[in-house]
Amino acid sequence: MGTWYPEHKQELDSVLTKYLKSNIKINKKINGLIVPHAGYEYSGAVAGKAFSLLKNKRIKKAIIIGPSHYNYLNDAITSNREYWETPLNKTKIFNKGFLHADIYHEHSIKNQLPFLQKLNFQEIMPLMVGEINLEKANEIAKKISKIPAVYIFSTDLSHFFSYDEAVKKDKNTIHIIESLDFNRIKEIDACGIYPLLILFCLCKIKKTKPHLIVYKNSGDVTGDKEAVVGYGSFYF
Repeated sequence: MGTWYPEHKQELDSVLTKYLKSNIKINKKINGLIVPHAGYEYSGAVAGKAFSLLKNKRIKKAIIIGPSHYNYLNDAITSNREYWETPLNKTKIFNKGFLHADIYHEHSIKNQLPFLQKLNFQEIMPLMVGEINLEKANEIAKKISKIPAVYIFSTDLSHFFSYDEAVKKDKNTIHIIESLDFNRIKEIDACGIYPLLILFCLCKIKKTKPHLIVYKNSGDVTGDKEAVVGYGSFYF
């Protein structure tokens, strides 16, 4: 196991096959997903259930919107590379008018790529989001809403509370996300709060709402319930 996912092609391919096995059927148009970005052993199954909904998608372009864990910025920037690579493959990068820099280290985005490669997506636009306000979020949402692509929003939920406290906090966050309650955005406990601001605006433009697929936390996986991290996946 590498830091986030297996570094050997066959092993990575095999865990992705396992995570993508789900046969949930949704009879609605799927614009995109919200998925976690922890190491695959912790949140891979939660992310996989959501990604399995994209199995027969005709569009093979994705925009991956993730929070910035390592750099301070107050905008959204994309990658300056021509392609991103995992043990599975190389995937071409496209850019629709965003500033670009080297963001290859951002795991909140990169951890989604193997799933998309396994599903034969051909191009991605990674978008790393810093501390933005609602006005900026709306501007970014308008910009990406015009691009024919699947939108992948990356966030984990609450961090390092006891199991019961985490479940309570995450339930509240899930309710706010599903109801697109702009007035309660500040109550959301998630590291991807700024990508979620963009999601709220994008859902308004697309006239849709997020729906929870599955919720778990690290305590469900490891059995250690003292300080857990929450993971939820949604489609919208």
